[in-house]
Amino acid sequence: MAIYLPSTSDETDVILDELTPKEIVSELDKYVVGQHEAKRAVAIALRNRMRRQKLPADLAEEIMPKNIIMIGPTGVGKTEIARRLARLANSPFAKVEASKFTEVGYVGRDVESMIRDLVEIAIDMVREERLEEIADKAELQAEERLLDLLLPGSPAAPSSTPAGFTLPAEDGDSSARTREKLRQQLREGKLDERTVELEVRERAMPAFEIISNQGVEEMDINIKDMLPNIFGQRTKKRKMKVSEAFEYLTQEEESRLIDMDQVTRAAVERVEQSGIIFLDEIDKIAGRESGHGPDVSREGVQRDILPIVEGTTVNTRYGMVRTDHILFIAAGAFHVSKPSDLIPELQGRFPIRVELKSLTMQDFIAILTEPKSSLVKQYTALLETEGLKLEFTREALDEIASFAFRVNEATENIGARRLHTIMERVLDEISFNAPDIKEKGVTVDGDYVRKMLTDIVKDQDLSRYIL
Repeated sequence: MAIYLPSTSDETDVILDELTPKEIVSELDKYVVGQHEAKRAVAIALRNRMRRQKLPADLAEEIMPKNIIMIGPTGVGKTEIARRLARLANSPFAKVEASKFTEVGYVGRDVESMIRDLVEIAIDMVREERLEEIADKAELQAEERLLDLLLPGSPAAPSSTPAGFTLPAEDGDSSARTREKLRQQLREGKLDERTVELEVRERAMPAFEIISNQGVEEMDINIKDMLPNIFGQRTKKRKMKVSEAFEYLTQEEESRLIDMDQVTRAAVERVEQSGIIFLDEIDKIAGRESGHGPDVSREGVQRDILPIVEGTTVNTRYGMVRTDHILFIAAGAFHVSKPSDLIPELQGRFPIRVELKSLTMQDFIAILTEPKSSLVKQYTALLETEGLKLEFTREALDEIASFAFRVNEATENIGARRLHTIMERVLDEISFNAPDIKEKGVTVDGDYVRKMLTDIVKDQDLSRYIL
């Protein structure tokens, strides 16, 4: 059974089970321009996951995810499509660079670390979900504990508190009224500057190093669990303001209310059933070497990645995790190598291949304006914080797109990332002088864009360094 997180994005409250492949593509269209073939492929892969979860358990176990290879130059949306898909599915998502892994026996990251990273991400996701569920209860309990600190003592005898309150001998009703009055003041923030004394746990750990041939990832599986048991947790009294004490007590109550064993079990199940790993730069490990030597071989890294992709069991500090049903989306530019240069076993584990097209000038214009968090909206919002109302004319956007396209053609093609460098250059003067500009409405037109960029674009050597 798959467990889904409630939607974490502000912009959508869609229910995953109700999304058809067309609707998944339309959701991705809000953030990524073009690349419909790639969107179709990931939409089908996601829908197949939902279909699998509705099958009988014995048949569902036999159906493996259809992993995807995205082929295309940098900056065309490969990573963004995978990231948005994971957010849409509320699935644990990890992006790893294939080129940073190394063969077993060499110094470097072990390929199993990608699964450990994914489990950590899933635990954070589930914990955040549980925190939302118990947040109100934790705050109420923290409030009660804080009131006990502010108003201690028995009704029988007067008592004073470190916060400066004195409670005379009263009957039960009077004591309750005083407590409620204090609660009201606490909620209104009138007591925030008062000081209380409470016991806090010391988090300091003895500093020492362990050198082992196992690698950092395997070592920390047990060390972090052992230390609290070996050294115990001491407490000490500390004075702090009421506002700080409330925050500390709330966190303490949250940790008491959350069952971490239950969180761990749910997170591991979520990883196994709906985890997504984005394996970037896979073209950097493609290619087969005919020679033999002591150096780390690309083929050796592929052979180490192969068991993870085809399905194995990885030992993590939270228990064993099976990778059989994790969806792997690989990506690479494949300028020098090609997918057929991967070892045959790994090729067979990525049955779906989609090619992403280079961006056109029209795509650049769409990227500037259409996505929900487009570049124009981002820069406008940033400058609005200075009280500056920024507007772009249609001609200005056309010129920016045109310059980005021409520089990509003339120098290295870095796709949509070129727009960031162009926009920064265009808005350099405005951003620098924004706090001092008295005229709070600024319009960027075609002439202004040409004035800021023409000289740099004309000079090929200069544009290589600046744009």
